[in-house]
Amino acid sequence: MGDISEQDERRRRLAAWKASGRTLWRGSADRPLGERLAALAADAPSVHDLDEWTDVYGDGVVAELESRVADLLGFPAAAFFPTGTMAQQVALRCWAGRTGNATVALHPLAHPEVHEGGALSVVGGLRTVHPTSAPRLPTAGEIHAADEPFGTLMLELPLRDAGFVLPTWDELVAVVAAARERDAVVHFDGARLWECVTHFGRPLKEIAGLADSVYVSFYKSLDGMSGAMLVGPAAVVEEARVWRHRYGGQLFQQYPAALSALLGIERELPRLPSYVAHARVVATALAEAFGAPARGTAGEPAAPWFRVHPRTPHTHQFQVWLPYDAAVLNEASVRQAEETGVTLFRRWFDSGSGPPGVAVAEVTVGSAGLEWTAQDVRRAVGEFMERVVAENRSAD
Repeated sequence: MGDISEQDERRRRLAAWKASGRTLWRGSADRPLGERLAALAADAPSVHDLDEWTDVYGDGVVAELESRVADLLGFPAAAFFPTGTMAQQVALRCWAGRTGNATVALHPLAHPEVHEGGALSVVGGLRTVHPTSAPRLPTAGEIHAADEPFGTLMLELPLRDAGFVLPTWDELVAVVAAARERDAVVHFDGARLWECVTHFGRPLKEIAGLADSVYVSFYKSLDGMSGAMLVGPAAVVEEARVWRHRYGGQLFQQYPAALSALLGIERELPRLPSYVAHARVVATALAEAFGAPARGTAGEPAAPWFRVHPRTPHTHQFQVWLPYDAAVLNEASVRQAEETGVTLFRRWFDSGSGPPGVAVAEVTVGSAGLEWTAQDVRRAVGEFMERVVAENRSAD
């Protein structure tokens, strides 16, 4: 594999993904700047009048986006933030002031605990407690059994680092009720709330309406450039705007992000249920292929061990686990893309919580993935595992 920089590896991956004729998902960040800008300029007139004046500090197209999302989620007010990290920290400190309790109950795998450098405590002065450490959202019983008071219960829907998992609808309703019985407010980390509709069998407004406030992202599932929205009661959102300015999030102009978010709402949001449905086809085919006899063997399975998690995906994203080093799997993945024009897996990461020599990949099924049949998936797995075996031998 050689001694190359991470930036060189990234450029290689991007080139391979872009050149692939078949892939399960294409991200907007995979395209060069010129293509991305040209696409935005061509598509934006379908969602906003470009003869209007440029937004300044949150008016114009940004205000339009806020109104649109508040209505979509059934809340009286919304505030646009440059990042979800900022939106969520602001929301939680606003609720801490209102409840008089700076303790936040959340999962130890939730985004603020894993991906924000301890900002809730270091920046926000908040304290966190964990109702459960199981790789799922907490149950109502665990909320009732928490051994100290908390002002806010934060639920990440879906819980990404546990495998994009969701509770059942009845479990979610019960957890929210249990928090309210403890005089706590409920905030949803809904970065990926958009794709939860299929699993819960409820419209967005009904799902979001369980919470006191909700944050949603525009770049994760809706293919936007960046940005997030915090929705909630008008008084809370107004206070959040004050904190947004204090945090440095009151940007002068944000029209590219706002326009791309509106495009995502128009184009990607209606298609998410089809992605979720096809992710289940892909996940089933992956499990069948990894467990089937490998080509050229006497009945030995393609992989000595594997895990597709959840076996039936709750959203259009799920995990795949294999017993190899991430470096081996990443090289096999990029070689498959370069040599066959097929991108099956994008990135593998060594397990932070599992044993050495086990890696995990996140699989996303988007519009490009709808073209894949189950047979396409099984064939791609066979080609991938041939490269894994060869790369693993050379790495030994």
